[in-house]
Amino acid sequence: MNYINAPRALLYLAASLSCIAAGAAFAQSYPAKPVRIVVPFSAGGPNDILARAVGIKLGQRLRQQVIVDNRPGGGTIIGTDIAARAPADGYTLLMASTSHAVNPTLKKKLPYDTIKDLDRVILMAKAPNLVVVHPSLPVNSVRQLVALAKSRPGEITFGSGGVGTSTHLAGALFASMAKVKMIHVPFKGGAPATVALISGEITWMFGTFPTTIPHVRAKRVRIVGAGGTKRSPVLPDVPTVAETLPGFESVGWWGVMAPAGTPRPIINRVNAEINGALRDLRQQLLRDGTEPIGGSAADFQAFFDAEVVKWAGIIKDLGIKPN
Repeated sequence: MNYINAPRALLYLAASLSCIAAGAAFAQSYPAKPVRIVVPFSAGGPNDILARAVGIKLGQRLRQQVIVDNRPGGGTIIGTDIAARAPADGYTLLMASTSHAVNPTLKKKLPYDTIKDLDRVILMAKAPNLVVVHPSLPVNSVRQLVALAKSRPGEITFGSGGVGTSTHLAGALFASMAKVKMIHVPFKGGAPATVALISGEITWMFGTFPTTIPHVRAKRVRIVGAGGTKRSPVLPDVPTVAETLPGFESVGWWGVMAPAGTPRPIINRVNAEINGALRDLRQQLLRDGTEPIGGSAADFQAFFDAEVVKWAGIIKDLGIKPN
């Protein structure tokens, strides 16, 4: 050791230990008030449904109220900006999805840096997106939908939960691989898009399991394909899109993030409790066609980094220009 600089080194060490101790003490008293989960979509969509289900279990485990705060708009930008600017104290969490891996490439300028301003907490679940059509549409398969689109170029409309969502990019990828021209109609979440499909405002869409299945059972919409790499055990008779368009895949995912700088002991606590909540909800989620994932914050970080790279490549291949 350089003894001349020893006092300074000791000061740094003391300061670091003090911060660690303060963080640990803060985590022990956490949470002392309600925790908010910002959902950057409207109520009733898959992000909202999962956030509320997990939020109830998380609240029970934390022994504190968990509030779901819907802040739709801007393709998740409005809600995400609110969460990114919130105090990094563990009392604001963000419901994250594919859009958060897409927007760094799709948007020319964001009011926050997704990579630097948000910490990954946990990857909660995944589910294949479903090709659903209005009952009046004369198609019963992906092959028939492609044939209809080719016979009516530029007339078939497909909806999505918003620009840059997994359902938007799935539709764009579908049209590209099928070599057909379709019109994209974005909404402020999966729920309003589904309402538009039921009313006949749009022709078809990629829907998510949580929001789509109840309407399928009520015969308000019809499933003609699934976006997973293999058939869903919940819908074994529904072919995958890849059976018609080899190589196609569209799977939605949902996770939780927190403002950057949230004390690591708190992130670890929230991660552990959500892992427990997912275990409690496992059978319910599987019945709804959603696969609970869980794991560590580092697992989610690695997954998210890979998603950013993957979607950057897809967006480039599709020729979608940043806006």
